[in-house]
Amino acid sequence: MIGILGGTFDPVHFGHLRIALEIFQKLALAEVRFLPCCLPPHRSAPQAAPQDRLAMLQLAIEGQAGFCIDQRELQRSGFSYMVDTLQSLRAELPTRSLCLMMGMDAFVGLDSWDRWEQLVTLTHLVIACRPGAEESPHPAVAALLAERQVSEPAVLRQHIAGRIWLQPVSQLEISASGIREMVREAKSPRYLLPDRVWEYLSVNKLYQ
Repeated sequence: MIGILGGTFDPVHFGHLRIALEIFQKLALAEVRFLPCCLPPHRSAPQAAPQDRLAMLQLAIEGQAGFCIDQRELQRSGFSYMVDTLQSLRAELPTRSLCLMMGMDAFVGLDSWDRWEQLVTLTHLVIACRPGAEESPHPAVAALLAERQVSEPAVLRQHIAGRIWLQPVSQLEISASGIREMVREAKSPRYLLPDRVWEYLSVNKLYQ
């Protein structure tokens, strides 16, 4: 199975990395592909340039077996719609199980994504759930969860797409926006992101 984690990674931090590692280990994935977004359709454009976000991500995952970067969204013009990315991946990997990772905060608003109903025809959804978080999905998303949720992760291996798995993960309240604000205020975000990423954004004067 191949895990997929998309995002702007503006900048990448331990919240992204820890979730990816826990799901990687729990589901015994063959690999996790980090998919840096070029232009997100649901939020403002990233503050760091694509080449800087890519460089920071490369520094962050260097040396971690099974972690790699897929640059297809950075190489595609226009908005980065996940359904287009998954169609591209599925064309290349027609028989592999794909697992799209996302947080519960993203999942509850899944109905706002472009062509969201098509996602489960292309991939499994693996939802990272933090302890104590209580979020109610849109009724249509709740219905999808009721229909597709599985109780054993082994079921994901038996299909290439179409199932939903809820994975408890460590509680790490870290946000990229919070890190950017710290940097703007000349405060150190150390211990919220890898040292090499902190050094890179400092040397290149990102977010200042």
